Amino acid sequence: MRTRHVNLLIALVAFVLFSFSCFCISRMTQTSNQLINCRNHILEFKENILCLKNKTERNRQELVKALNKMKFDVICRDNVSVNSVKKKVNALGKNKIAPNAFEVLKFFFPHLRKVDRIYPDVIIGKEKTGVSFALGISTVSRGNHSYLKQTLTSLVSRMTLSEEKDSVVIVCIADSNEDYLKSVVGMITKKFKRQLMSGSLEVISIPAYFYPHMLHAKQSTEASQNLESWRIKQVLDFCFLMLYAQPKARYYLQLEDDIIANKMYFTKIADFVHNITSNNWFYIEFSILGFIGKLFKSEDLTDFVRFFLMFYKDKPIDLLLGDIFQVKLCNPGETLEKCIERNKHIRIRYKPSLFQHVGIQSSFPGREQYFKEIG
Repeated sequence: MRTRHVNLLIALVAFVLFSFSCFCISRMTQTSNQLINCRNHILEFKENILCLKNKTERNRQELVKALNKMKFDVICRDNVSVNSVKKKVNALGKNKIAPNAFEVLKFFFPHLRKVDRIYPDVIIGKEKTGVSFALGISTVSRGNHSYLKQTLTSLVSRMTLSEEKDSVVIVCIADSNEDYLKSVVGMITKKFKRQLMSGSLEVISIPAYFYPHMLHAKQSTEASQNLESWRIKQVLDFCFLMLYAQPKARYYLQLEDDIIANKMYFTKIADFVHNITSNNWFYIEFSILGFIGKLFKSEDLTDFVRFFLMFYKDKPIDLLLGDIFQVKLCNPGETLEKCIERNKHIRIRYKPSLFQHVGIQSSFPGREQYFKEIG
């Protein structure tokens, strides 16, 4: 009987152990399945992360591609502006006759008689006409120095919108150096885009064929000869610019590329001109320095240019301006001082000066200048 009870107890223990083993195996299987599921989720999550990463990379590449395209478009637009240095003669139309103003050049320069149509290389501009004032600026490279942006900023920022509408500023690049030409075009298209779009600012360049053959020769080793060539070219540059500006406006104001305009300069000039009772004036000086700030009636510009071209090899243009006044208005034997006093209503000087010369580095290589307006 006792043995029977022992056997039953062993059987019960064995059953319990077997049941417990089954339960453990079941739990282990369930846990294993859960681990497998967890691993699958992890793998799925990893795949999603990889897909997201790939998608992000594609988006980054598309963004980079879009940015590169934008940069390319900007460069193309800039190149259109810079490359518009090409001659614009054909844009005038084959049947369009060259402006009569430039025909006067053929009388003085035989080499131009072979040119069918004399016209500047128009780089930027709407060729605006019918305004009251044209402001002319001739510019050449000064090496590592440039005052042009400072000059243009003072001119356009000190005009009202109505004054800007009734005027045009003409920048004439009188330099065959293509790098300088491109740098001027790039600066103006970037800094003065609104004025270019409105037509109140133009950029032209003088064609190389305009200059006499003597100016195409290589620079001399003699400083005096180089200075003379520079002075002669400067007179011709001014003449070309004056002829281009003549049909655009009623009045022409000569400026340079290294000056600063005073506040309200344009308003003062316009008011002063409109308040002159007689239209018999020869020219008005809004600065006493050189050729800066000289105002002419556009209808008289051809006469001035003719005189300058007769003596362009002999004197700087500011001295020629004094000579033409003396020739036309002074009596024989009369002193210049007495002549100026007698004709002060014809050769008019506005005070104080409306322009200040700021350029130290001259347009003549290696030369410095410290001219300042004194009042």
